[in-house]
Amino acid sequence: MTPPNDSLDFEALAAQPLMVVVSGPSGVGKDAVLLRLREREYPVHFVVTATTRPKRMDERDGYDYIFMDEDDFDRKLAEDGFLEWAVVYGNRYGVPKEQVRGALASGIDVIVKIDVQGAETIKRLNPGGVYVFLAPPSMEELERRLRARKSEAGGDLERRLDTARQEMERMPMFDYVVVNENGRLDETAEALEAIMRAERWRYPRRAMTL
Repeated sequence: MTPPNDSLDFEALAAQPLMVVVSGPSGVGKDAVLLRLREREYPVHFVVTATTRPKRMDERDGYDYIFMDEDDFDRKLAEDGFLEWAVVYGNRYGVPKEQVRGALASGIDVIVKIDVQGAETIKRLNPGGVYVFLAPPSMEELERRLRARKSEAGGDLERRLDTARQEMERMPMFDYVVVNENGRLDETAEALEAIMRAERWRYPRRAMTL
């Protein structure tokens, strides 16, 4: 085995920021997991996605999502302000470009929460990111969680479950799969932390293209 080059600065390599993309089907618990990661005060910038969908009662504008009307979203599109955007269940979602690039330029790790379709788009733009699929323990449990949320009507619920089955088939595209088990939110957050710690010391580091 060839010994490492003595001139390499491994500390500098480890200090390079990561872009971590967390994805998974609707209802798997992406928001809950990332909220727990925030509560654990892991040093990372959580990108706030813009959306045209109505705000739910327990959501905060600018924290959970940036809520926009259609005109505001159109203006942001015209400014080329989104890293990626898509229509999901009849509403538009976009990842603000300046949040991602600003944090990375400051040397801060970034977490982007996005649907599976969006994760595929971002991976084409930046294959050097870290891609994590959050999976349910079973499709039966995913259906139970969606029903408990009570935010989808019968037809919409079935559409989300059909989409979830298709999204589960996209798992091989991701670098890691983390199962969000019931009652184990801390363990799921710890798994994400462990992935980021391991990726920080990956050698050679994958090149970022954003």
